[in-house]
Amino acid sequence: MSTLSLGHYIGGEWTGADDALESLNPSNTGEVVARFPNGGAAEVGQAVAAATAAFPAWSSASPEVRADLLDKIAATIFARANELGELLAREEGKTRAEGIGETLRAARIFRYFAGEALRRHGQTLESTRPGLDVATYREALGVVGLITPWNFPIAIPAWKAAPALAFGNTVVLKPANITPAVASALTAIIHECGVPAGVFNLVLGRGDVGRAITDNKDVAAVSFTGSQFVGAQVGAAAMARQARVQMEMGGKNPLVVLADADLDKAVAIAADGGFFQTGQRCTASSRVIVEDAIHDRFVAALAERAKAIKVGPALAEGTQVGPASSEAQFEQNLNYIGIATGEGGRLAAGGDKVTAETPGYFLQPTLIADTAPEMRINSEEVFGPVVSTVRVKNYEEALEVANRGDFGLSAGIVSNNAKHIRDFRKNVRAGMVMVNLPTAGVDYHVPFGGTRGSSYGPREQGFAAVEFYTQIKTVYTGD
Repeated sequence: MSTLSLGHYIGGEWTGADDALESLNPSNTGEVVARFPNGGAAEVGQAVAAATAAFPAWSSASPEVRADLLDKIAATIFARANELGELLAREEGKTRAEGIGETLRAARIFRYFAGEALRRHGQTLESTRPGLDVATYREALGVVGLITPWNFPIAIPAWKAAPALAFGNTVVLKPANITPAVASALTAIIHECGVPAGVFNLVLGRGDVGRAITDNKDVAAVSFTGSQFVGAQVGAAAMARQARVQMEMGGKNPLVVLADADLDKAVAIAADGGFFQTGQRCTASSRVIVEDAIHDRFVAALAERAKAIKVGPALAEGTQVGPASSEAQFEQNLNYIGIATGEGGRLAAGGDKVTAETPGYFLQPTLIADTAPEMRINSEEVFGPVVSTVRVKNYEEALEVANRGDFGLSAGIVSNNAKHIRDFRKNVRAGMVMVNLPTAGVDYHVPFGGTRGSSYGPREQGFAAVEFYTQIKTVYTGD
């Protein structure tokens, strides 16, 4: 396949194309998917200036104008889902089915927020003082900077950009430099659908682009998804100049399996949440906490399931799990497997590089048993198809272990005990709770986010998105 040549999209124009950086096909590392420029403060400054100039007209336009644009973007993504999904699989490493599924999710997000553009409502209240009326209005913030990761390269830009645009903000997007082609394809659709110049901007490049967005005094808010380490830097820089900030920073999500659970169902849930999409989900079930009475049977069954998963090139027929998205991520996966076994974990399945017909970052889904809660494999995010198990005596110990650590994004329980399920829902320290379901897999029309070190600021997605992307104005009117 031909290599794409990409540029920045600033003020309604494509500009700055050069070959400074490359994105590779992780299923065939000899193939360059795209070449693109390494932007910096100058390009961000131009994009922010364009977005600032476009903001008054866009924010004051009829909400129907914004709704119609988002609806058209959604329809175009739906129509090109196969093409976009295959590009995503080629650049990020998801299987074809996963790539198309993510693309359809992005389309549905834009369609959902096309409706939300018409529902930016306020309230009327009775004043405590006679002769006064009180009303609240939601207003756009201004220029919003979006810094997005590589693991969901069309869905996450969609769930940030769609509400930002729906509620009248203008946007500067900085995608991960592993997946610039997918972000550029989305941007091309937004341009084609008639977005006014300056309302949506794309700046490609390394971390300097994100820092320039966060530091720019004319960026009113920053929405970031990535690691805790980078998130801490983004948060500190944004808050230092009193910009609004929203951060999603990963998870080390517990899946509790109790002795009363259906074993086959529990194994299927753990495999789905831990191994598929190459484990590259912030909501992945990366640590499974199993009651002693069924622990050994569960580990044996999950190990067999892991060994049977077909790993290979993302677009190959029959592939169930694709490659890690980059060499750095692949090496990180192997490094954590070594750390876990070095600390006493038992390699029950996987841990091996997989040889395919093309050179790529292939790893057999890996299960590490007999781990202790304090091991690094149970407290640090691996972000690969690597699952650890912890043996516990009973439900009470399971809950205590689940609540350890610095993350609190998603948590799950597999059980038929109504009392334990209810207690877990109430007392587990996580922003999202899954009952008899994988910890990964969320709807686009409901809030997304976690507690503790997983999230900071208002929730993303669905009806909660209005809290971050608008500010409230309270208006008093007298006689």
